[in-house]
Amino acid sequence: METESDTFDRLDLRLLSALEVNGRASFSRLGSVLGVSDQTIARRYRRLCAKGGLRVVAVRDSYPLGHDQWTLRLRCVPDSAAAIADALAQRPDTSWIGLASGGTEVICGTRPRSSGDRDDLLLGKLPRTPRLLEIRAHQLLHRFHGGPTGWLAKLGVLTDEETRALRPPAGPSDAPARIAPEDEPLLAALEHDGRASYPELQRVTGRSESAVKRRLAALLASGAVYIDTEYDTAAIGYPVLAVLWITTGPADLHRVGETLAGHPEIAHAAATAGPSNLVATAVVRGTAELYAYLSGPLGHLEGVRHVEASPFLRRVKQLIYPRPRS
Repeated sequence: METESDTFDRLDLRLLSALEVNGRASFSRLGSVLGVSDQTIARRYRRLCAKGGLRVVAVRDSYPLGHDQWTLRLRCVPDSAAAIADALAQRPDTSWIGLASGGTEVICGTRPRSSGDRDDLLLGKLPRTPRLLEIRAHQLLHRFHGGPTGWLAKLGVLTDEETRALRPPAGPSDAPARIAPEDEPLLAALEHDGRASYPELQRVTGRSESAVKRRLAALLASGAVYIDTEYDTAAIGYPVLAVLWITTGPADLHRVGETLAGHPEIAHAAATAGPSNLVATAVVRGTAELYAYLSGPLGHLEGVRHVEASPFLRRVKQLIYPRPRS
């Protein structure tokens, strides 16, 4: 796939890919693997943050934690969608929000911490929201791609050797995925800045630096938490994002999901309970490429019965915090 961009160059893309592999790698380690100085990496990192929307944050992974995860489609009166999206963005249990369908639809990911939070949103606040016409709730059942497995690896800008050199040491993985109450100060800091230094984490948690290192390594190894990168895909030449609502035959569901996970256009794919049984996010360079994907690899995929595409007009929130309006 072509990876050149008018805004950022190949080194920026390689840096983003490296951070996807190990978001907490030091500038010196990143520079050593990518073949440039740590000063160059630091400058590029700051530029990506300032102009490319880059943020590195910790994310609680709902799947191993056994928490509910939902994708919502909210059909709204046209002049109300932005206000509804902005209100949802303030909720801590919404992870991403986009406007679609000509500004008449809000698409939202939510990770309720409890059944009470879920019911408060789905059975309480949303049904009472003025000018909201329809709610479609898709519970995510199984992830085929996304989460700790990033999309940038599909662009192939890092060699296998570089990827291996960047991966953090594997911690003990036999511990169950669990977040204890005493982990909350640590996670709150990392949800704000996934690259926070160990001395910073020591200060906010009151634990020793060695204890912080051990606990973070255990959380990452168990799968309870992963370090994710957020950035503006348009800055690297991929401005079009579309949510795909896919229906397959029940016997075809897993095979189609696994195949989707390997498509270079797909950044996220999951099986769902709801009006469709697969939801995926495609990231492409333009509407012509989206059409080529829908009518080509996806359209010819055996077992796919129906596809509906919802291109984003604007992303309102991504990962943890609302995206500032431009």
